[in-house]
Amino acid sequence: MNTMQSHGTAVPDMIGSLFAPDILASQQYYAQGTSGRQPEKSLMIAVLLDAVECFQKYLFLHDKYSNRLFKEAENWILDNDREWLFSFINICEALAIDPHYFRKGLLDWKQNAMRSVSTRERNKRSA
Repeated sequence: MNTMQSHGTAVPDMIGSLFAPDILASQQYYAQGTSGRQPEKSLMIAVLLDAVECFQKYLFLHDKYSNRLFKEAENWILDNDREWLFSFINICEALAIDPHYFRKGLLDWKQNAMRSVSTRERNKRSA
């Protein structure tokens, strides 16, 4: 260990150790599970999950608040913005999710859900 003399006593050279990089093997990183996940990726997952939940939960609710939440989620999902770090496309790509495939799945879900509700409404009227 490097030492410096300070008033006649040996003092460890701590400055060099302050700037030494923390080395973490990839096996150690992945062994940590979700607790080792980067905070940015955790935030991206939360943003994506919230959008999907709003998209699905508020599709058929027709009050002003629900309509706004649904439209915001749908617009965000359909937007092809690559400039904003937390855009749908960038979040999906950062999480290794194909954004076009995921978007198509959500739009297929919406179409099927609307078709299902439409069929139930027709059946109620004819009963």
